[in-house]
Formats: sequence, C-alpha cells, structure tokens
Amino acid sequence: MSDLKEKVKSFFSKYGMDAANVDFEQNCQTFANEMQSGLDGSSSLLMIPTYIGVEKELPLNEPVIAIDAGGTNFRVAVIHFDENSKVVIEDFQNYSMPGTKGEISKDEFFETMADYIIPVLHRSSKISFCFSYPVEILPNRDGRLIRFTKEVKVRDVEGENLGESLMKVFRKRGCTEQKSIIVLNDTVATLLAGKASSPGRVFDSYIGFILGTGTNICYAEKCSNIGKVPELRNNDGTMLINMESGGYSKAPRGVMDLELDRTTVNPGDYAFEKAISGAYQGALIYTVLKKAICDGIITSKFASAFERIQSLASKEIDDFLFWPFGSNTLAVCCNASGNEEDRTVLYHLIDGVLERAAKYVAFSLTAVLEKTGKGRNPCAPACITADGSTFYKSKLFRTKLDHYIKTYTNEAKGIYCEFAKVDNGTLIGTAIAGLLN
Repeated sequence: MSDLKEKVKSFFSKYGMDAANVDFEQNCQTFANEMQSGLDGSSSLLMIPTYIGVEKELPLNEPVIAIDAGGTNFRVAVIHFDENSKVVIEDFQNYSMPGTKGEISKDEFFETMADYIIPVLHRSSKISFCFSYPVEILPNRDGRLIRFTKEVKVRDVEGENLGESLMKVFRKRGCTEQKSIIVLNDTVATLLAGKASSPGRVFDSYIGFILGTGTNICYAEKCSNIGKVPELRNNDGTMLINMESGGYSKAPRGVMDLELDRTTVNPGDYAFEKAISGAYQGALIYTVLKKAICDGIITSKFASAFERIQSLASKEIDDFLFWPFGSNTLAVCCNASGNEEDRTVLYHLIDGVLERAAKYVAFSLTAVLEKTGKGRNPCAPACITADGSTFYKSKLFRTKLDHYIKTYTNEAKGIYCEFAKVDNGTLIGTAIAGLLN
C-alpha cells in the first residue's frame, strides 16, 4: 500500500503538482503581497471595492427583492426581517442561470433575468442583486461586468452596467415605479450573512469564503489602505473588498494545471479557481488520470475502460470516494481492470489533488488574516462564513483543510479562526446589503 502511495507521490512531483512541495510561508507572503498590489492598482487579485459597509442597524419589517445569480442557479425571493430580527423568506423561486445551457446574446441575457424578477417586482422598491462573477462596483453601487467565469457564455455583455440594463428592460415592460438596485458578489453576501447570524458571539473580524462551483474571498479593509481609490484615503472607516481570489495567478502550477487551462473557455484566467473549485475539479482529475495512464502507473485494462469516459464531474469524484466498490463511473473502470492496485492508485491520485487544494485554501485564508492583523486572540477568533458544495460535500477536502488550519494557521502563525455555515446565506446576506445600503 505504501509503495503505491509513494508511486503516486513521485508522479505528482515529476509534473510539479505534489502538495508536499507547497511552501506555506512563501505562498502566504506572496498572496498577501498580491493583495496589496491589487489595493494599490493592479494584480491578479482584482481587490474590488464594494462601497458596502456594515455599520448601520438592520431595518425591520421592510421587504427587499433579493436576487442570487450563481454558477448554475438564478434564485429570486422577497425577504424581510421581523420584529425579532428573524429572517422571513417569501416568493422563493429557483431558475437556471442564463448562459449555462449554451451561448446567448446580451439582449437574451437581460430579458431572461427580467422574466425571472418581474413576478415579484411590485413587492419592493429595493432590489439587491448578488452576481457571482467579476464585477466592478461603481460608487452608486451598480455593477459593471468585467468578465464571465464558470463556463457561462453570453455575447457582448462585458462592460455592461447590470442594474442600469435591468432597469431599461423593466421600463420597456411597463414598470414606471422608481427602483433602487445594489449589486454585490456572493462572497460579500456570505460575509454579511455570517455577521448577522452570530449575535452575542465575539469575533475579531468576518470573512466570506466561497468554495463551490467557483471560489472567492471577501473581507473588511481599512478605507485608507485602498490606494487605487484616492478619495478613500482620509476615510477612517472600513469597506468590504471582493478579492476575486479565483483569479490569483501566483500559486504553483503543474503540467496538468496548464493542460486543463488550455481546454477552458478562458485560458490564462482564473488559475486559482481552476486548481481548487468544483467547476474544474472533475476536469483536473480527468487530466491527471490521462497523464497517469500515459505513464503506466495505472494498468492498460483500466485505461481501456477509461477510454469510454469523455469527462468527469466533481460529483463523480465523490461518488468514487464514498463507494469505491460501487457502480459509479470510476469504480466501474476499476472493476473492469480486475487489478485492485488500480483502485488504490486512483484513490491516491484523487487524494493528492484534494490535498493540494486544501493547502491552497489554507494559505490564502491565512494571508488575509495576517495582512489585516485579525484573529490573534483565540477567545475572539475571526469568523469565516463558508459556502459552497465543494467546501461542505467533498469527502476528503474539509478534514484536510482543518488539519492545515490547526497546524499552520493556529500553531505556526498564532492566528485563530472559526468556520460558520448559514443556511440560505447568500440570499440572506444579499437582503442585508440591500437594506443597509
């Protein structure tokens, strides 16, 4: 068994993808430096100012239309907080994200979104729009699309102002009532939901973290540190920063990372997301397995069965990890090979990819905390509100991350944090942003 594990380790080392070679301290410092470069002007971390603060009191019994445009789903609800500050979610609907089932035009994109929203448009004059893609937030809190990720395909929409474009469609459809629209990112919403869900707890700071279809981090930065917005330099307050951390380009990349990158719709972009997120996990492991077959560390009988597979999804990876002797896609390939070593090697290959992903997440979150100086007191840790199926459902990932947070973040760096989960966190945080801003 140990010989097989060592064989896999040598394979990953050969192609520059061995988790053991990821230096925590070096990568943590590089990530923090890239954060500062993004705040000052330009880096692979966009460090987008949100113009959203969290200091105001939450108004009660006031409805807001909350929209969540995610990686695969487009959710709409009307939300208010009752006299006991409890969230009330009404008129909830779940639709497909426009552009995920084939390329569409800009007009089709905004018309489809309007179709989803108009049934509840009469319920409130406030619309809070969580848009889980890179968006430049304007001082009026509208959002200008930078680019799509997660394989969403819409023509000629980059550079469009989302709120303004939606309002044009509403007016064309006969809506004359004045509406206000605020645009934010899902990671910002996740942070806000965490802050609202922990009354009575003492936390030193709050971070929003997404690891699902994509990945991102949001945190509170001193306004005076946001050098690329000169008018903020004399502001004593803080502002939430949408880091767009999936775009980080300076994490170690191996041969299979680069091979995968060339097959995506956005080669060269969002390297960090492609290394750790659910949208790319299956494709990365598929690329790893193809290379392992070429190198002969998996038998030819497994290779013959695997030839019939054209792609893998993250769910198929977890299906194998939970049921390695079952009837799922990868287990069937192992059954066909008749060699139990193939099954063990396959497990270690998947394990190695997820091990590296856990280290990447650990050093990135630690870098954020270290840069802000937060989480130094274990009695008042930082609260990291986490969301995403990869974070919560991946069989191997979470235990690996917890290990690295304990051994590196806590013990080596003296920084303390606690992960929190909020049901419907993105929608709730989106509503909070709309009510407070």
